[in-house]
Amino acid sequence: MRKKKMNEENSQSKMDNRDEITTQSTNISQEDDIEEQQQNEEKSGISIEEAYEKLLVKSNDYFEGWQRERADFLNYKKRIERDQISLKNYLVGEIVKKYIIILDDMELAIKNKPTDSNCEDWVEGIELIHQKLVSILDNEGVERIKTDGGFDPNIHEALTQIDSPAHESGQIVDVMRQGYKIGDRILRPSLVIVAR
Repeated sequence: MRKKKMNEENSQSKMDNRDEITTQSTNISQEDDIEEQQQNEEKSGISIEEAYEKLLVKSNDYFEGWQRERADFLNYKKRIERDQISLKNYLVGEIVKKYIIILDDMELAIKNKPTDSNCEDWVEGIELIHQKLVSILDNEGVERIKTDGGFDPNIHEALTQIDSPAHESGQIVDVMRQGYKIGDRILRPSLVIVAR
């Protein structure tokens, strides 16, 4: 038991000695590095302040470069997001154009619905389907182009001009075909009759 304790104490003291030697050698090597750096500075003729200034300038250059790269990356990210939104709107618009034709036919059927009492269920079914289709288009961001007010060649297409005492010149008299847009993109201009 005593031998064990003595062995442990010896090994502990050896470890302490090793740590002390390692610390001393580290301190000596650090001192050597400092002396070597000072000798190099004396040889090159650069003082610590000048070396510090050079490193500071270099550090600022790196920092400014990093800031430019970060700004470029953020701009790239925003451009990609805009392009994705634009692509989505384009694809939705191309698909919606096909459904707008069906919507036109349904609206025409509702305008000319039969008055027979036997067809009431059929008329109600068509009106419900029409409402569902309109709500689906609304959810996709599709809007009807407003036709109340004056003629705008950017969003309306004039079919003809007629004399109308009830309307001022350039006012829309009647809408022959409804126009639609998604965001700022015109899917189809409104086909209108304009007053002279």
